[in-house]
Amino acid sequence: MPLEPDGDIGTGRDYGETLFAGIGHQRLDQPRRHAAPADRLRHQGVIRFPGAAPGLPGQPADRGLSRDMGVIFPGLAAAVAGDRDLLHRALLLDAARARQHCSRAMQFLSDNAAAVHPRVWDALRAADAPQPPYDNDALSQRLDEVFADLFGRPCAVLWVATGTAANCLALSTLVPPHGGVICHREAHIETDEGGAPGFYTHGAKLILADGEGAKLTPEGIAAVIAGIRKDVHQVQPQAISVTQASEYGRCYRPEEMAAIAAAAEAHGLALHVDGARFANAVAFLECTPWHACVGAKALSFGCVKNGGMSAEALVFFDEGLAEVARLRRKRAGHLQSKGRFLAAQILAMVEGGLWLENARAANAAAQELAVSAGSRLLHPVEANELFLRLTVTEREALRAQGFSFYDWGDDAARLVTAWNSPAEHVAALARAISAL
Repeated sequence: MPLEPDGDIGTGRDYGETLFAGIGHQRLDQPRRHAAPADRLRHQGVIRFPGAAPGLPGQPADRGLSRDMGVIFPGLAAAVAGDRDLLHRALLLDAARARQHCSRAMQFLSDNAAAVHPRVWDALRAADAPQPPYDNDALSQRLDEVFADLFGRPCAVLWVATGTAANCLALSTLVPPHGGVICHREAHIETDEGGAPGFYTHGAKLILADGEGAKLTPEGIAAVIAGIRKDVHQVQPQAISVTQASEYGRCYRPEEMAAIAAAAEAHGLALHVDGARFANAVAFLECTPWHACVGAKALSFGCVKNGGMSAEALVFFDEGLAEVARLRRKRAGHLQSKGRFLAAQILAMVEGGLWLENARAANAAAQELAVSAGSRLLHPVEANELFLRLTVTEREALRAQGFSFYDWGDDAARLVTAWNSPAEHVAALARAISAL
C-alpha cells in the first residue's frame, strides 16, 4: 500500500505512544455513543452521524472522527515486525485524511467554530512589539475611549479571554455572595457555564424566571420577586441578567430593554447584559448600541463568536464597578501579562465597524435559511441562530449531504451561521431543507 506523508507527527515520541494516544481511549463507535436528551428541548445533543459515506463532503462518520484503522493496523503490524518507518507513514496518512474530512464539512455547528477574521490577525501581528505589560499598554489604554464613542457615554472596559469570565466577573462585581441574580431559566449563565457564576460570586444564587423565547419580562421579574420573602432566611435578589440576543436568538427591542431597566431600578437591582451575540442583536434591531442594552451597569460584549480569536470586552457603565472588577480579574487569574494582544483583537472588531459588518453577514445567512425552513421554525429568526423541527431521519439525511449541526432534543436541531459562512454552503443547506 503506497503511503504519502505530508508532514511530521510524533516527533520526539515513541511510535507506539503516538499511536495509542490517538486510539487507546476511544471506542471505534464513539461518535454514536451519546444521543441527545429528550427531557427538554433546549439541551444540546452531540453530533450523531449515520454510517460511513465515503466521498460525501463533510461526512466524516467514523473515519473522520477517529483513527482510520484500515490504515493504522497494517502499520501497527509492520511496527511489530520492526518496520517503524511504515507505521510512521501510516499515521501521517491517517492524520491527513482526518484533516481533509474536517476541512470539507459544511459547518453550521456554532459561530465559535468560525475562522478568525483577517483584520484581527493583522491587528495581532501589529501588536507584536514591546509594550508595557498587563493592561498598561497603549492598546488597552484606548479601550475606554473607543467604547465611550461607541455607546455615547463614559465606559470602563476590561478585556478577558472568555465569555464565561466576562459574565461571571461582571456578576461578582454586582452581587455579594449572599445575594441572587434573576435570569431566565434558559440563560447561558444557568445552563452552560458549569457553575461558574456561583464559583466567581462565592455562592450567589441564580433565581430562575420564565419568558417566551428565553426572554425576561418586567411581569416575569415581578412574579419572581413577589415569591421571595423579605427576611434573612431567603436569598434576596441583587441583580437581573438578560441575554441579548437570547438563547433562542431572540432580540430585546429597545423599549423592552428600557422596561426591564425600569423594573430593575424600581426594585433596586443592577442590570447585567450577556452580549455574547450583542453584535447580531444590534444588527437586527438597527438601533444604537446603547439602546440595545439601555440601563445596563455591565455588558459582556462578545467578539469571539463574531470573528475574534480569544478576547471579549467587559464593559462597565459605572467606572467605580470597573475598579472592583480589575481586582477580581487579577484574583481569578484573568489578568494576562501580554494583554495588548486581547486589546488588539477588540479594537480591530470595533474600530471601523467590523463587529457590525460581520454580524450583518451572519444574520443575512440565517435569514436565507429561515426562508427555506418555513413552518419548521420553532422561533422567529432575529439573529444568527435557527431552531428547526427535524426528525431523526431528516437530520441524518442532512448530515449525509455534508451538513454539521447540533441536535436540540429528540425532534429538533439548532443551526448557527457565522460571519464567514460560505454562500454556496448556505444555499446548499437551504435547498436541502426545502427538499425534506
